[in-house]
Amino acid sequence: MKYRVTKKQKNSRMCFVCGLKNPYGLKASFYELENGELVSIFKTLEGHQSYPGRLHGGVIGAILDETIGRAIMINQEDIWGVTVELNVKYKKPIPLNEELRAVGRITKDSNRLFEGTGEILLANGEVAATAYGKYLKMPIEKIADFNEDHEEWDVVLKDDDPKEIEI
Repeated sequence: MKYRVTKKQKNSRMCFVCGLKNPYGLKASFYELENGELVSIFKTLEGHQSYPGRLHGGVIGAILDETIGRAIMINQEDIWGVTVELNVKYKKPIPLNEELRAVGRITKDSNRLFEGTGEILLANGEVAATAYGKYLKMPIEKIADFNEDHEEWDVVLKDDDPKEIEI
C-alpha cells in the first residue's frame, strides 16, 4: 500500500546510518508517513558485507535500531531514543548494492520509555528482518556534546525524494 510522505527527517554529517559525509555509512534518508510510521531508504555497499554478497547482521541491526528509535520523533521532535534493548530476527539474506527500505513504528509510549517494532523490506516487498526495541527518552544534551552546525544536522532535500512510499 502507498502512503503519502508528510515530512523528511534530518540527517547528520558522520552517523553510520544517516551521515551524509560518512564514506562507510548507509546515508539513509528518513520519511514520516501519513499512517504514523517512519521509513528509511538506504543503499547497501560492498563494505557492509558479511558472507559474500550479503549484508552483515550488525548493519541490519543498526538500520532497524535507528529507524525504530527515530520513529518517536514523529510526534516528539526533541526527544531522542537511547537503546535499552534490541531484538532482531533474520528471515532472509539481504543483498548488497541495492536500495532498500526499513519501516519503524512506536508500539508503546510512556513518560520515560518507548517501544517499537520494525522490518527491512527487500526490493520485491518481502520481509528480510524484523526487530523489537525498547528505548529511554532523552534530550540530546544529556546524551552527547551535540552541536547542530558542526554535525550538519539538517533536512537535506533531494530532487528524487519520494512524495509517496509503498510498504
